[in-house]
Amino acid sequence: MSPKKRHRGLKALLIIVVLLAGVLIVVDRVGESLAEDQLAKVAATEAARYDVRSSDTSAEIGGFAFLPQVVRGDFSKITVTMQRPSFSSVVAEDLTADMSGIHVPRELLTGGSGVVTVDTTDVRLRMSPAALTKLTARASGIEGLSLKISAGKLLANLQVRGVDATATVRPQVAAGRIRLVVEQLPDEVPSVIRRAVTSSLAQGIALPRLPFGATLKEAGIEGQSIVLIATASNLRLNER
Repeated sequence: MSPKKRHRGLKALLIIVVLLAGVLIVVDRVGESLAEDQLAKVAATEAARYDVRSSDTSAEIGGFAFLPQVVRGDFSKITVTMQRPSFSSVVAEDLTADMSGIHVPRELLTGGSGVVTVDTTDVRLRMSPAALTKLTARASGIEGLSLKISAGKLLANLQVRGVDATATVRPQVAAGRIRLVVEQLPDEVPSVIRRAVTSSLAQGIALPRLPFGATLKEAGIEGQSIVLIATASNLRLNER
């Protein structure tokens, strides 16, 4: 074979390889998109078991290349995001669940039924001070309570024994409840009111059940939101 013909043959082979690679990438992306839609439905169904519903639920499959993970039936990471999740008449901003060690039956990814098992799930729930105010007021019975964030601090405005007070508080998790620990009160607040405020806010807020059976671990402030961190292990997701 002449060098010219060999050159044309190698060029044709290279074009075929490039085209096949392109087809595989497209198939990989399309399959990943369909699988993400299916997994989002499964996650939304599971969350509904905890009376949590959202305006939109999406899933994103992590890890390198989708098809090899399908062949194994194991995914390294899936992130589920719920926009405006609601529970107990309280609407939060968003909820993110980072799932690791996911085992998915292939039939589920193609529209069939099956059970997804997840080794570990890290849940991150963001809510506004107004949403936390509803939960706190309902749990503590404190009159005129309102929470807001100013200069990175959580402030509690409340009325105790007819006296209005504003306290700088810190959200803290204890025994699965959110406590508001008083860090600062104005000096002019009488000691009896100070003790009443501290005691009332420290009672703790029992949250409704979190999605995916997650257990509350931490609470903090991020921007203008209160962030709750929870974890779950050995999770089972069943679309049915």
